[in-house]
Amino acid sequence: MQQPSTTLSSADLIQLEDRYGAHNYHPLPVVLAKGRGVYVWDVEGKRYFDFLSAYSAVNQGHCHPRIVDALVEQARELTLTSRAFYNDQLGRYEEYLTNYFGFDKVLPMNTGAEGVETAIKIARKWGYEKKGIPTNEARVIVCGQNFHGRTTTIISFSSDPDAKGNFGPYTPGFQAVPYNDLEALKEALAYEPEKIAAFLVEPIQGEAGVFVPDEGFIAAAAEMCRQHNVLFIADEIQTGIGRTGALLRICGDCTCAGHCEQQETYTRPDILILGKAISGGVYPVSAVLANNEVMDVIQPGQHGSTFGGNPLACAVAREALEVIRDEKLTQNARQLGIRFRERMQHLVDQYPQILTLVRGKGLLNAVVINDSPDSKTAWNICVKLAEHGLLAKPTHGNIIRFAPPLVMTEEQLEECCDIIATVIASFAEAK
Repeated sequence: MQQPSTTLSSADLIQLEDRYGAHNYHPLPVVLAKGRGVYVWDVEGKRYFDFLSAYSAVNQGHCHPRIVDALVEQARELTLTSRAFYNDQLGRYEEYLTNYFGFDKVLPMNTGAEGVETAIKIARKWGYEKKGIPTNEARVIVCGQNFHGRTTTIISFSSDPDAKGNFGPYTPGFQAVPYNDLEALKEALAYEPEKIAAFLVEPIQGEAGVFVPDEGFIAAAAEMCRQHNVLFIADEIQTGIGRTGALLRICGDCTCAGHCEQQETYTRPDILILGKAISGGVYPVSAVLANNEVMDVIQPGQHGSTFGGNPLACAVAREALEVIRDEKLTQNARQLGIRFRERMQHLVDQYPQILTLVRGKGLLNAVVINDSPDSKTAWNICVKLAEHGLLAKPTHGNIIRFAPPLVMTEEQLEECCDIIATVIASFAEAK
């Protein structure tokens, strides 16, 4: 077999992807070859600040040495057994993870979408076997403008025409309500509540443009679910693992998932979905956590994955979570996020013809561009940012998401804000 050339340019490699790969993404024209901490380098050797973190999978920074060492050490011993046999890493990992987040049991999977699918299956089975919902009549309430993945079931309740169009027929059993609308949720829960299994929600809608709900929305929604014997499912795949300045966004302003002096701020979900940064971007790992009353509806042969809970994933995820705790990355995200939004708000005030607003929590933030979602302005700004050494990506046309690795220093953050200010100023001058 012919080996890949090491002398291909960025243009050559982009052409290869265009020719041989499915066109399912629209990347910025940057070809990356190396990553360390907050930095990535392209194949020509240019260095960039990474302000996307692989959609918040790389919270611990690129190629964190402790996580990579855990991967290499375990890879030399045992990588995969399937779940046909026990392995010496899974039980330790399950004990560690459930203690870390305060649940009885975990069902390990690989990707975020698999985690969401798993949570839906668990909720439906619980609905039939514990709540007494008539067979095949269980409903799951979701929020409009959600993003939970791109499997057939998940896109069935998506409102994104690109994600959903021409992939039907769609999976029934879902009802959408507007995000951050307690009255709409109350009305939905009141209609045949005996048939509702769960409410699935992102504590912050990341892909939709970092929409942060009103203070108290999550806690009130969870309480409504309890009143109707409906499972409250929190999708923390993007918002979890320190990203928003709390270990989980459902912790409010608490940094340790309810196990500290601020425990009253913690809204406990019935099912918690994790992914992305649970492995620091080194290996695909996701997890669904619940207490026994919910998780015990799953019996052997009813759900699983060949790779779910493999020894490599277990070793990597344990070390990745240790890094979050040891390096106080949650606290760093909270502090730097405040400073970042201050700097961006100054730009919003200074250049209202370019920027409309900034919003976010911790180091999950977005700025809204003063142009239509159909315009190219946000894309062009991101291209210009890349030219200045900072990588970010638009979402929903006129919104730019900013989510750097949580290992970023204050000095690095200020340098990045200076780059953003320079680029915005250039667009304002040209307008």
